[in-house]
Amino acid sequence: MTALATFIAVVLVSLVVGQSLLVWRFVSTLSKPPVDLLADSDAPTATIVLCLRGTDPFLTDCLQGLATQDYPQFDVRIVIDSPDDPAHQIVERFMRGSGANNIRVENLAEKSEHCSLKCSSLRQVMLSLDPECEIVAQLDADTIAHPTWLRELATGLAPTDVGAATGNRWYMPNSYSIGSLVRYTWNAAAIVQMYWYEIAWGGTLALKTKVLRESDLLDKWALSFCEDTMLHAQLKKIGLRVAFVPSLMMINRENISLASFMSWSTRQLITAKLYHPAWPLVLLHGILSTLFPLLAVILFIVAIIQQNYPIATTMGAVIVLVGLSWITSLWPMERAVRRIAARRGETTNWLTPWGTIKCLASMAVTQLVYPLTLAGAVFTRATNWRGIEYRIDGPWRIHMQDYHPYSAASEQVNESL
Repeated sequence: MTALATFIAVVLVSLVVGQSLLVWRFVSTLSKPPVDLLADSDAPTATIVLCLRGTDPFLTDCLQGLATQDYPQFDVRIVIDSPDDPAHQIVERFMRGSGANNIRVENLAEKSEHCSLKCSSLRQVMLSLDPECEIVAQLDADTIAHPTWLRELATGLAPTDVGAATGNRWYMPNSYSIGSLVRYTWNAAAIVQMYWYEIAWGGTLALKTKVLRESDLLDKWALSFCEDTMLHAQLKKIGLRVAFVPSLMMINRENISLASFMSWSTRQLITAKLYHPAWPLVLLHGILSTLFPLLAVILFIVAIIQQNYPIATTMGAVIVLVGLSWITSLWPMERAVRRIAARRGETTNWLTPWGTIKCLASMAVTQLVYPLTLAGAVFTRATNWRGIEYRIDGPWRIHMQDYHPYSAASEQVNESL
């Protein structure tokens, strides 16, 4: 038992030290002073793409953000899943009141059975881009773009070795539901890995259009489940990279149930498994960071029962160390993101003392549900995305099972889908 306790302690201490260093470097990146943004004269002509299926809780805010971009030359292409989609009502109401003349709304014409609906929507736009368009940006309906959002993406794309620029998500939910807080803590750990492994996030993403001409990215999208996670590998083939833009940490205030979180996080992990070369490292980290704390707790209980107090003390100390490392890693990231959001004039004081207590409790729940989502990503061969079932036989063997228009009856108020 002593040898096992020593092994567990060494692994967990090593994980804590390694994770702390990775978080420190990420926080340092977030804390850098804002860079000078491109002047109007240097801003490339841009197109923004928004793909819609259903009505997200903050869709109107998303549309308002698109209409108020501080950028000289850009247009917006909104691709809605079907003529009967409930998103049409919100978009049409917004268009009547906004007076925006650079927004084009269209329906998804061809719904391929061999890729996701989002990939079909993106391909529809990319294949019909204005020849003068130099960069194409995309966002999700839960992204609320501040006025300089597009300019920050264009600035991130400026270096010659950059093919894509991306931000990332940070959750500040409107309620302290267990699902929302588990997603908050899980995402905080996930985005550190996304930063280090250059995993792009489709919620705030821009590509140079030359990437579409010089690579087979559009052909890959025609057979793919997602559009963003593969970019690291695809850009590397043509000598380009994904650039992270620290100022584009986008605040998401939606709520989510625990069941919906598990489905969502499993889908995020599936995309990493299918399309990113760092998946073995993501999987290894997930196994080590969930299995070994559990082993430490079990060994602690066994040692107490057997009155083996030296081992119980060692395991207890390691468990406390791991718990403290979660807190000391999360809070610096929270503070760094708050500073970024505050510069944009956004509200950041979302955590009350009671919310903080519930957030700490949610960390333990995250440890329990993460192995389930990880196992789901490893073994699943099918997943549901916005009411559509997809069978997954491989990275480029995606099969949409049965298409049907989105139903408003299935929507959840103020909750992510």
